[in-house]
Amino acid sequence: MTASTHNLRRTEMAHSRTVERAYASWNGYAMIAIAVAFFALAVWRIVMLATERAAPSVVTVLTPLLLVAASMFVLVGLYILQPNMGAILTLFGRYAGTDRSEGLRWANPFLLKRKISLRARNLNTPTLKVNDKRGNPVEVGAAVVWRVRDSAQAVFDIDNFEAFVPVQAEAAIRHMASLYAYDIGEDLALNETTLRAGADEVARALADELDARFEGAGIEVIDAKLTHLAYAPEIAQVMLRRQQAEAVVSARTRIVHGAVSMVEAALKGLSERGVVHLDDERKAAMVSNLLVVLCGDREAQPVVNTGTLYQ
Repeated sequence: MTASTHNLRRTEMAHSRTVERAYASWNGYAMIAIAVAFFALAVWRIVMLATERAAPSVVTVLTPLLLVAASMFVLVGLYILQPNMGAILTLFGRYAGTDRSEGLRWANPFLLKRKISLRARNLNTPTLKVNDKRGNPVEVGAAVVWRVRDSAQAVFDIDNFEAFVPVQAEAAIRHMASLYAYDIGEDLALNETTLRAGADEVARALADELDARFEGAGIEVIDAKLTHLAYAPEIAQVMLRRQQAEAVVSARTRIVHGAVSMVEAALKGLSERGVVHLDDERKAAMVSNLLVVLCGDREAQPVVNTGTLYQ
């Protein structure tokens, strides 16, 4: 697919999107007052008909019935919206708008009203087994906080947005995990982001990936964080031994570096103070003994030398 064809399809999709527009509903309490007024007027007309001695006309008889019907018509159009809730109104399949007003509202009874939550929702994804950048199987889980941004897109452009979110979240997590290695290794640069060490950057990358996937569904991501990260069971023991070996090597490196510095300082101090004059062979023996004492895992056992170094 060429770039021009891809851009053309994206433009067509953008033009086919349904954009939310506000619907101006009426105050429900005022409409209740109107309904009560119609009903009271109908009762008054019925009472007046009962007191009249002349035969009533058709219009006179139908007037109370029409007033009662008008009162019922008004009452049927009432609905309640709680905070952070919306009502999508359609008239015979045509989108009329979204009402985000709170409290008791009124709209044309012929309008079909579908309530939708605009509140933040949590999605705790199940633990997924994916391959990281190196191809190692790892287990990843995430918590995503999302909400509906555009109610018209969420309802009319997506068949079922509540089922759409988990599927796209799983796809985003799998793609994001394949872009990073689990941990720093010999084949990676020291400053390269990893799943284990770069939690903040990985979270931002996941949120961006989710935003891109949810854009056409009228859904926005509030927060996204990894909640579970581990090697898959089949390689967990091997990777644990590798990490232990790397930790031992790192610790030994620090110990040797410190021991060499201490030996150097000892030889320099002895030479500057003139405590003893050591030739190269004696320095080598002293260095060997000090390194054994400083780098050994066990306590050194002193050996009393009754002779000289050369005997």
